[in-house]
Amino acid sequence: MQASNLGNEVITAYDDFYKEHDDQWRMLGAKYKAEHIVDVSKGQTFEKVLEVGAGDGSILKFLSDKNFAPEYHAVEISSSGVQHIKSRNIKGLVSAQVFDGYHLPFEDNTFDLIILSHVLEHVEHERLLLREIKRVALNFIIEVPLDYKHGVDARIKHFLAYGHINVYTPTSLRYLLLTEGFVVNNDLTSIIEPEVTRFNSFVNQKKSKNFIVNTKITAEYVVKNSLSKILGKKVTEKLANAYTVLCSKVEGQPQLF
Repeated sequence: MQASNLGNEVITAYDDFYKEHDDQWRMLGAKYKAEHIVDVSKGQTFEKVLEVGAGDGSILKFLSDKNFAPEYHAVEISSSGVQHIKSRNIKGLVSAQVFDGYHLPFEDNTFDLIILSHVLEHVEHERLLLREIKRVALNFIIEVPLDYKHGVDARIKHFLAYGHINVYTPTSLRYLLLTEGFVVNNDLTSIIEPEVTRFNSFVNQKKSKNFIVNTKITAEYVVKNSLSKILGKKVTEKLANAYTVLCSKVEGQPQLF
């Protein structure tokens, strides 16, 4: 694979990212991300799992508590993140190490499964990372936020504040994966849970708690879920906040670039 490393600016931006650590918020988000991983892989079993861009290890912690797999590995560009991963006492964790964002320190086909949860939206050269994970594993669970919606142009500063430099729809993610030699075996969409929205509103954003806002958060969630069930997949994908896929690689497909 062509040599490609993260720029110094990116390394600096993320290296200390987890030093000021909000464990409650990260664990709340990770709980649902882990549930999506379990749900999209129902009927499948995995022995050796690698999470790429593992953050602070909160997703792996939930998965290990659910006995999702017997063996876990983690790579993360943030050294403070790796320190948190190692401190979590994750059952079955074999290794956690810093990597450069594109080159995985493992042999071909080392893992049954690679998890890439809310990572691609941060990656400058997304196709290079996809080719590298395809080299190292047999199966893949990838989740991205669905930021590409009406009004996306006006929200660029908001997305950049979270480090999101790529935006996706379910269609654009599937197209990206198909053109890189992946086949999607299962997928699911998800809407942000009310308890996550409440925490973000009342704790992170420090908005005043009141009955009207609380009711509105619940009502929006119920309406979106109801419309999704009634109107089908096309509408569901437009209303959803995240998209999760379970995929595998197509052996022998010629690489275009």
